[in-house]
Amino acid sequence: MTTQHRQHKTKIGIALGGGAARGWAHIGILRQLADMGIHPEIVSGCSIGSLVGAAYAADNLDKLERWALSLTKIEMMRYFEFNTSFNGFVREEKLQQFFHEQVCARQQSIGGLKKQFASVATHLHDGEEIWFTDGPVMDAVWASISLPGLFPPFLHQGKWLIDGGLVNPVPVSLCRAMGADTVIAVNLNHNLPVAKKQKKISKPEAQLPPNNPAQNGPQIEIIGNHLINSVASSLRDYSNTLFPEKNDDNPMPSVIDAVAGSIYIMQDKITCSRMIDDPPEISLTPNLGSMGLLEFYNAQETIEEGRQSVLRIQPRIEEIIGSA
Repeated sequence: MTTQHRQHKTKIGIALGGGAARGWAHIGILRQLADMGIHPEIVSGCSIGSLVGAAYAADNLDKLERWALSLTKIEMMRYFEFNTSFNGFVREEKLQQFFHEQVCARQQSIGGLKKQFASVATHLHDGEEIWFTDGPVMDAVWASISLPGLFPPFLHQGKWLIDGGLVNPVPVSLCRAMGADTVIAVNLNHNLPVAKKQKKISKPEAQLPPNNPAQNGPQIEIIGNHLINSVASSLRDYSNTLFPEKNDDNPMPSVIDAVAGSIYIMQDKITCSRMIDDPPEISLTPNLGSMGLLEFYNAQETIEEGRQSVLRIQPRIEEIIGSA
């Protein structure tokens, strides 16, 4: 038996793009590809794509999916906090514990993963594109998901790094550099988000009690109640800013959604531009335009849309890759 006609084994890679809560679609995409007999052996990720990609490369996608499907809005809120430094809203210790329990071990190295993995981040000071191809997985993911406003910048080897989506939202080029012959690219920001805002609550203008020395006791009590109500109102507004309601037909977006939406519009334009120079063999664009930035608690419908985005072009995928 000769080997001269042995067919070259095509290396399939997948580039998982950023998009916050829309990133659960990556789970559905990887699931549907597996059902078709397609198992990418190279994975590059940006932002939430790096997190899902790390779980996939560590063979922990089942664990992450179960956790995502069990997540509620109340539980989601526990991962965020208000802080006076305004360097981010994320509770770092709680998120790191989640990563350790649901994605991969805290000290896991990229080289020790079951599949090839890498992530992309951005150098804050000069916009340099940083590739994480070795070292701790947690560092690679943490740098890549550091979305300005939600996460503080990540310090790595003397450089402050932020979300990789600012320079390479769907890292096809990284996937190819890792040796992929055929690249599946997942762009979560192709369908622009629908504007949304928090539920508007009508509340009377706060009035301080009149200055009456003869009634200092009652006045102090009233002032105390006023302060308590003001703090409670601020906390409600903060919660609504991060987790807006969806009650109006044409609502104004929350501050967080407006900032993130602007970033994602920019990322979509960058992605389209980069794909002209380095087009993937297969491009997937889940229809998640109405998904809010932090709606991680809507995992079921997001994962399902990921599956559907594969099924919509299944014949094309099988034509390029084959079903086994």
